[in-house]
Amino acid sequence: MSDPVVRAEGLSRFYEVGGGLFGKPREIRALSEVSFAIPRGKTLAVVGESGCGKSTLARVVTMIESPSAGRFSIDGVEITPDRWDAHRDAVQIVFQDPYGSLNPRQRISAILSEPLKINRPDMTRAEREAKVREVMGLVGLRPEFYGRYPHMFSGGQRQRIAVARALMLEPKVLVLDEPVSALDLSVQSQILNLLLDLQDRLGLTYLFISHDLSVVRHVCDEVMVMYLGRAVETGTKDAVFGQPRHPYTRALLSATPVADPARRKERIKLTGELPSPLNIPPGCAFAARCWKAEARCRAERPELEGDGHKVACFFPEGG
Repeated sequence: MSDPVVRAEGLSRFYEVGGGLFGKPREIRALSEVSFAIPRGKTLAVVGESGCGKSTLARVVTMIESPSAGRFSIDGVEITPDRWDAHRDAVQIVFQDPYGSLNPRQRISAILSEPLKINRPDMTRAEREAKVREVMGLVGLRPEFYGRYPHMFSGGQRQRIAVARALMLEPKVLVLDEPVSALDLSVQSQILNLLLDLQDRLGLTYLFISHDLSVVRHVCDEVMVMYLGRAVETGTKDAVFGQPRHPYTRALLSATPVADPARRKERIKLTGELPSPLNIPPGCAFAARCWKAEARCRAERPELEGDGHKVACFFPEGG
């Protein structure tokens, strides 16, 4: 296996909220001690419920926000705030909403050439135009689209434009934050196949964020399951989908539809309240909703442990 392009160790992101004039601010731990490594040309999928820290992780890895603790590196070079300008073009992001991520007042030519104007000031206008047209062809956009505005395109075409914009600086890593969740099912498959083709042709490394496990199963090599800011299970796609060990992962998979009417599936319905991120209880954060929880789970937090297939649970599935 090749050396990891992206390596994160103990990434955390905390926010202070409230407090008022005399009150003490409270802390939200949106991301806590998350570690992972993604080899070149591979895809790590990050899954979990809304509010589990997926998008916060995306903002930290793309250097939109700085981590409160921990560190991460790209191609072996540790990324710190004073080095962001030199490495920001190595990581680009494709946002969830293809309608809101494009400026409606700019032509496609201006949207795609803007990263080059900012980061490649030595390029001539003719060179920028040639580069824009080259990348448009790479993502399946016709040449006559060059001078049109975003409102003239469908959702799938807009997402192709967003992918093209992310590729303009020839990044090593793409962070895909729910890239197909706002699209129709028929268009989703087109965009997913495009992303897989680009990864194969350009050797791209993906951090794929999604709540749709059927999509994740189609595109990823490894999976990281998150709950309230922490990773609770990591492993290869076959290991996590074939033998889920954390009760939360098992519950997520049980809610995924299966296109086989003859196959009977046990649906696990979680009970109990989701803890507030402002007041995460001691011990395992999932204990209040877990059918296997015991006294130890409410007093002591399990660490993410294992050989390859890791799980943060005292009583994992399968013993």
